[in-house]
Amino acid sequence: MAIHLPIRQLFIDGEWREPILKKRIPIINPATEQIVGDIPAATAEDVEIAVEAARKAFSRNKGQDWPSTSGAYRAKYLRAIAAKITEKKSELGKLEVIDCGKPLDEALWDMDDVAGCFEYYADLAEGLDAKQKAPVSLPMETFKSYVLKEPLGVVALITPWNYPLLMGAWKVAPALAAGCTAILKPSELASVTCLELAEVCREVGLPPGVLNILTGLGTEAGAPLASHPHVDKIAFTGSSATGSKIMASAAQMVKPVSMELGGKSPIIVFEDVDLDKAVEWTLFGCFWTNGQICSATSRLLVHESIASEFLDRLVKWTKNIKISDPFEEGCRLGPVVSGGQYEKVLEFIATARSEGATILSGGDRPKHLTKGFFVEPTIIIDVTTSMQIWREEVFGPVLCVKTFSTEDEAIELANDTHYGLGAAVISNDLERCDRVTKAFRAGIVWINCSQPCFCQAPWGGIKRSGFGRELGEWGLENYLSVKQVTQYISDEPWGWYQSPAKL
Repeated sequence: MAIHLPIRQLFIDGEWREPILKKRIPIINPATEQIVGDIPAATAEDVEIAVEAARKAFSRNKGQDWPSTSGAYRAKYLRAIAAKITEKKSELGKLEVIDCGKPLDEALWDMDDVAGCFEYYADLAEGLDAKQKAPVSLPMETFKSYVLKEPLGVVALITPWNYPLLMGAWKVAPALAAGCTAILKPSELASVTCLELAEVCREVGLPPGVLNILTGLGTEAGAPLASHPHVDKIAFTGSSATGSKIMASAAQMVKPVSMELGGKSPIIVFEDVDLDKAVEWTLFGCFWTNGQICSATSRLLVHESIASEFLDRLVKWTKNIKISDPFEEGCRLGPVVSGGQYEKVLEFIATARSEGATILSGGDRPKHLTKGFFVEPTIIIDVTTSMQIWREEVFGPVLCVKTFSTEDEAIELANDTHYGLGAAVISNDLERCDRVTKAFRAGIVWINCSQPCFCQAPWGGIKRSGFGRELGEWGLENYLSVKQVTQYISDEPWGWYQSPAKL
């Protein structure tokens, strides 16, 4: 399928700008391994210009051009962006497929979610106006107090490659709704649609400098952005290792950060389930987005009394998944994002085998696909809790399995992880589901499903999966500062010190 990839530059201060060092990074289609274009590679020099543009946009006209405008004013831009995304849905979806390899049906669904996210935060931006000067009840009648919610300032938004435009929207929409100005730095492995977001912002007339978009390597663009003294807040989604480095950098300036990091999430399947329904949710929880989901429920815990039948059906369903070029109709599993990721996933599988686990299904390149970074959906059994495959995030279509006999054992195994992003429980006993939900050490729990995500509900984890919440009203609060204002309203003097006139 011949699809034109636009040639873009960096987006700074409302304009396309060539990187100072004129460097570019090739775009490799993960389904064909062919170079199909390139993106600009920002460096510290470009970061300096972008941060300055965002700083000026925040302070221009004493803030009257953006941060001090009404939420309703900012909402108009967010709605215009949403409308443009919807208008360009087909084109953007195809670009996403070429760039990161996800099936076209998924990419188009993502575009609907992107538009929905901007619409949702337009609503919340409008709601901010009514919440200003919210009164605070005080015990002394001589004072009155209220609260102002104000934008934090210039924010750095650093996003991953598994949902390139959607993860951008999760951060850009609430940041702009709050009145912040921003620099978005997407992953160098999938930046194409984020550069098209820049074109959308240009088309709708977003004021210059309010959103700047820098593509490039993490070491050359992400690191100087995260450590820049004029960035007031960093919101990061990515690996725990990189998140730790960003936190260390931000700590030098006591700078706020929010982190959505890795996961090794469990899915518990009890003995009273509809087997086929539970099998499909198990597959969706791990193999959706080609297995590259931070919240993937990649550790299956299945009750021992149904384990044999459940795994038999799981393998049959898995073998029925269409693995193909992601543009093919009905494709449900495309390639992983890059050659490096492909090698990493296969290495995880090889290590599991060498440690004594059994590859029940998959574990290799699909035989009918000789090109592209394709990995079969893989199911691994005979796993112990000390194995790498049980403990570390793969970020690929790999599911590891253990059995359990009691509810307490299932909970103990589920919580046996450094991570705490998501967790799922499948059972027809809703009281049991409620108990397990409360026992899970995770920021997100799914009951009788896995992975559904709505922009109205909070998203984030605990432990090494990070802190802070995106989406919902919580996502907006990420970018707001609370200012207390207290006024003395009595006509009487305060009277703490004796007046000289009375001496």
